[in-house]
Amino acid sequence: MTPRPESSGSRPKGTAGEKIPEQPTAAQQKSAAKKTAVPKQAAAKKAAPAKATAKKAAAGKTTVGKTVAKKAATKKASAEKPAAAAKKTAVKKTAAKKATTVKATTVKATAAKSAAAKTTAKKAPAKKATTAKAATAAEAPVKKAAAKKAAPAKTTTAGKGPAGKSVAKKSAAKKAPARKSPARKAPAAQAPALEAASAQVVPPEMEVAASPAVDAADRERLLGGTHHDPHSVLGAHPVPGGIAFRAFRPYALSVAVVAGEVRAELHDDGEGFFSGLLPLREVPAYRLVVEYEGTVLETEDAYRFLPTLGDLDLHLIGEGRHEELWTALGAHPMTHEGVTGTRFAVWAPNARGVRVAGTFNFWDGTGHVMRSLGSSGVWELFLPDVGEGELYKFEITRPDGSRTLRADPLARRTEVPPATSSVITSSAYEWGDAEWLARRAEAPAHEAPFSVYEVHLASWRPGLTYRQLAEQLPGYVKNLGFTHVELMPVAEHPFGGSWGYQVTGFYAPTARLGTPDDFRYLVDKLHQAGIGVLMDWVPAHFPRDAWALAEFDGRPLYEHEDPLRAAHPDWGTLEFDFGRNEVRNFLVANAVYWCEEFHIDGLRVDAVASMLYLDYSREPGQWTPNEHGGRENLDAVAFLQEMNATVYRRVPGVVTIAEESTAWDGVTRATHHKGPSGFGGLGFGLKWNMGWMHDSLQYMSHEPVHRKYHHGEMTFSMVYAYSENYVLPISHDEVVHGKRSLVSKMPGDWWQQRAGVRAYLGFMWAHPGKQLLFMGQEFAQGAEWSEAHGPDWWLLDPGYGAEPDHRGVRDLVRDLNTVYRETPALWRLDTDPAGFEWIVGDAADDNVLAFLRLDPEGVPLLAVSNFAPVTRQDYRLGVPEDVPAWHEAVNTDAARYGGSDVTHPDPVKPEPLAWHGRPASIRLTLPPLATVWLRPA
Repeated sequence: MTPRPESSGSRPKGTAGEKIPEQPTAAQQKSAAKKTAVPKQAAAKKAAPAKATAKKAAAGKTTVGKTVAKKAATKKASAEKPAAAAKKTAVKKTAAKKATTVKATTVKATAAKSAAAKTTAKKAPAKKATTAKAATAAEAPVKKAAAKKAAPAKTTTAGKGPAGKSVAKKSAAKKAPARKSPARKAPAAQAPALEAASAQVVPPEMEVAASPAVDAADRERLLGGTHHDPHSVLGAHPVPGGIAFRAFRPYALSVAVVAGEVRAELHDDGEGFFSGLLPLREVPAYRLVVEYEGTVLETEDAYRFLPTLGDLDLHLIGEGRHEELWTALGAHPMTHEGVTGTRFAVWAPNARGVRVAGTFNFWDGTGHVMRSLGSSGVWELFLPDVGEGELYKFEITRPDGSRTLRADPLARRTEVPPATSSVITSSAYEWGDAEWLARRAEAPAHEAPFSVYEVHLASWRPGLTYRQLAEQLPGYVKNLGFTHVELMPVAEHPFGGSWGYQVTGFYAPTARLGTPDDFRYLVDKLHQAGIGVLMDWVPAHFPRDAWALAEFDGRPLYEHEDPLRAAHPDWGTLEFDFGRNEVRNFLVANAVYWCEEFHIDGLRVDAVASMLYLDYSREPGQWTPNEHGGRENLDAVAFLQEMNATVYRRVPGVVTIAEESTAWDGVTRATHHKGPSGFGGLGFGLKWNMGWMHDSLQYMSHEPVHRKYHHGEMTFSMVYAYSENYVLPISHDEVVHGKRSLVSKMPGDWWQQRAGVRAYLGFMWAHPGKQLLFMGQEFAQGAEWSEAHGPDWWLLDPGYGAEPDHRGVRDLVRDLNTVYRETPALWRLDTDPAGFEWIVGDAADDNVLAFLRLDPEGVPLLAVSNFAPVTRQDYRLGVPEDVPAWHEAVNTDAARYGGSDVTHPDPVKPEPLAWHGRPASIRLTLPPLATVWLRPA
């Protein structure tokens, strides 16, 4: 930094020369003890002591000593003997007191026209520190100071006069009160000097000093929130003449530097800026003492720390390959360079400046300016003494100069909505699910029993927290026999009516139900009960809330820059720019985050179809073809492939599930295997079979008399059943918005409706594919689901007259799951055509469907469904000849389920009569609106 020219006028008000700690020599200590202010009329009498002082000061090689020596040379030499005696006395006193006297430097050179400010030279008690107030600039060269006849006296208390000008007005024998200075009063004096300060004192060749004050351009940028590198300005920096200390503390009354046990008060430069120059060789370990109205805060200087992110982090972020992005960005309590605090980091490449605002600075981020880490677009700041539980946001200065206050995109905890602040957090949770994690990878999901209970946590039992849910949900799900729960989106979202599908906090479990560790506790308890946890994950879009991701740093960032590509036409939201490295990284790392940090066993990816097609819900002219002229979103394809490959590589035993409603080729094919379309597979483990769901529910909604005309709706699914690895979903989407609950979709009276549901569930559990059932449907809730009140649990109240009807359906679901898990034929070859054989698929007039499910050893299960409301006596079905007898495993018409109890209590033996192309057959009485499962006896 270029030194400022010296001033020929007096110093501006408030630029008093404050003392700066340095280690004095013995000569300096004696000199300081002996110096007094000398009136002009007594100059001749005091010449000898002055000369002696000058000699000793010269031995100490300080600028003050030189100044004294030059003045003393003009006076009479006859006083050398008294001076010698005085020197001996001073040495003894100084040795006894061991006081440190430090000289402060000033903004401009000492001027002859300046009036010397007066200070009091008090004797420091033994073991009592002296306090020095550091000035805002370097001392002018000594020769000019001597020429201007600046007084050489040094102060030994927190003096207010300019260094080099202050003249002591009392003798060694007498004390005079210090004259008040316009500057604020310094804090009480403290003791000893810096260690090895003699090695830190600036030698004569470094006397030409630079101003420590922040220059006008940097001041303007810091105040305006547009400074990209505040650490290059603030903090402690070597400059000509010593170490410049600069602090930016809006609203502070004073700021002092404390190094060891020595304290130096910085000069108030106005507008919250404080500065001072200490004549040291190296930057010491120091702290700041900041005085505000009514309080004093001692803290580390946030601008003395090196970056908390390394080159590898920044490189991986730029490449879009940081698979643990949540460990680099966001707010992290940590210990950095031996100091505890919180590291803040955010990606905002278009920002002109970023500041941190929160409860720790009264939501005024002016003094907490972040630095830009090169071309990465990442801004970073380590704030000492800031810890868990504090609220925060990022104050971003947009390219147009306007400002916006944004929640952290990688916040791992948030306020309870509708509040929108991010919360500093870290996890101390100790997991107890090691056994579950060790065995969950034993078999892939498509070759294992997999029946799913879909839950909206906030409304399953309204009012329960994560921890309260952990005491009820695992037991309920285990009792019903489901292998997994699927949680509707858990990530934070502002509008509860979106059910979590419009996410703003992608890395934070919703605070409505508790803390992130509370959510971990729920997952842990489910695992300990033997239940896997799936979670709905929503990377397709995000809402436009002004405090969240939309135009995060003033320009399209997470969304596509093309408005036609950015706007989602169905939901009024924005689509992610899957082609941008950092955005893709944000989402891929997020998928890994939930699996690794919360032990999630699988992700059901929402709205995959809307991601795959450029023309999804768009009219001609509203979309632009890809580089090959097609309608496929190549960026989204690449993202989904990377996400799946990364999750499966990093987290053994997890499964990803696509909600994909089209005939896209290879949704569950491996990413490195190309299909007929030329694309590699998307890499999902399972896919929702939306076609089966739509067709089968359509069939069941018809009156039985008309079902024969729609028989193909129940059989068509087998045409493509092995094209993907399927889940058969009766999800929340099918029981809301006027679609009616599952039981209400069935025609007929109340008995027929319940019978239809039971028959349908029996058919569903036997059909190739995994099963998913939304909460409330397991006990035939008649009303549509509402997030406002959840399932109608009162239907299971023993005091309710129709309670047996609802309990019967729930008992059936339990038994279906129990037999399902015990029967490998129902799940082992779910994705292999060898696991399925039709017995009769064309009995449209009878409304009958019958088929075999087989395990790898060929052991069968026979499933027969009669979707007519009539009993069919002696209905003959062809069967394998090698099964000597069949035993009824499940009959949905059993009385305990609320049926008419047309059952087969005894084993059914085949007859050697060929039927349905098989050498043997059996005769069954088919119950009305029922499904029967038979296994080899």
